[in-house]
Amino acid sequence: MLERTNSLEPFLQNTFKDIEKKINEMITDEKILTILKGGKRLRPLLGSIAFKVCTGGDEPLGRYQKFLEGCVGVELAHGASLVHDDIIDGDLNRRGEPAFYIKTGIDNAILIGHKMLVIGFDLAVAHGEKIAKLYADSWRGTLDGQLKEINFNSKDLNDAKLSPDSKFFQIYSKIIDLKTATLFSSACKAAAIWANVSEDLSNVLANYGREVGFAYQLADDLVDLEKGEMIDSVVLPLLSRLERKSIKNGSTKARTLKKKIEKSSPEIKKLYIDEIKKHVMNAQRLSTEGIVPTNRYKSFLQQAPTYIINKMLKEINLTI
Repeated sequence: MLERTNSLEPFLQNTFKDIEKKINEMITDEKILTILKGGKRLRPLLGSIAFKVCTGGDEPLGRYQKFLEGCVGVELAHGASLVHDDIIDGDLNRRGEPAFYIKTGIDNAILIGHKMLVIGFDLAVAHGEKIAKLYADSWRGTLDGQLKEINFNSKDLNDAKLSPDSKFFQIYSKIIDLKTATLFSSACKAAAIWANVSEDLSNVLANYGREVGFAYQLADDLVDLEKGEMIDSVVLPLLSRLERKSIKNGSTKARTLKKKIEKSSPEIKKLYIDEIKKHVMNAQRLSTEGIVPTNRYKSFLQQAPTYIINKMLKEINLTI
C-alpha cells in the first residue's frame, strides 16, 4: 500500500491495519491468533518505517506484501517469547486477560509457543538465507537473554544500586539488549533486506532498531516502577529469583536489597529517564546519517523513537 500522508501517526495506523490483515490471512490456528490478539505490533511497525525509508514508498506491491509476510514472522517469534516468559515468571495475566498457559495449561502453552517459532522459521526460510539466519540469530539472542535472567544470582550482584556503572545495571542492560532490543533490531534489519539495500544501510537501521528497543524496555519498566508494579518489570523478577535462592539458605539479603531499591525510587526514576533519553538520542542520530535515503520517511525514522516512548510514558504523565 502506498502511504500518502506525511504524518507519522496515520502512517503507523494504516500499516497496523495491513499487518493485522496479513496475520489473519496467514494464520489459521485459533490458539495462535488468541496469543497474537491485542499486540501493539511495535517491532514490525518500526520495521515498516525502515522499509519505507529504503524504498521511498515506491516499491512494487509484491515486495510490500513480502515485507508484511515477514512482519507475521516477527510477531510469531515475539508472541512465542511472551507465552514462555509468562510461564517462567509465573505471570497470571497478559494484555488484560489470563495468560495463555492459565487458559490452556502449561504443556499446551509450551508446545504452541514452539509451533509459533517453527511457523515463523518456515516463513523466514521461504524469504531466503539472509532472513533465515537473521531469524535464528535473533531467537538465539532472545534465549541468551532469558537464560541470563533465569540464572541471575548473588554472585552477579555487588550492590543494590541501579547506577550506570553498577554491576547490577550492567547485567540488567545486557538482558534488555538480548531479550528486547534484539528483536527490534532484527525487525529493522530484515526490513532493509526485504528492500534490497546495502549491508552498510542495513547495519545502520539494525543499530537504530536496537536503540529504540532498549529505550522502549526501559520506559516499560519505568512505568511499572511508577505504578507500583515493578514486580512485573525486569528488575524485581531478578531480585525475586535471588530471594528464592537466598531463602533456601536462610539469607535475607535479597529482601534487604529489594527494600533499598524501593527506597531509592526517585534516584532510580532519574536514572531511567536519563538512560531512555540517551538511547532515544542515539536512535535519532542514526536516523540522520547520510547513508539513510533522504525522503519523507526519513523524518518518520527520526520522530518514531520519541513518539513510541512518549506513548508509553503517557501512562505515568511523563514525556521526554
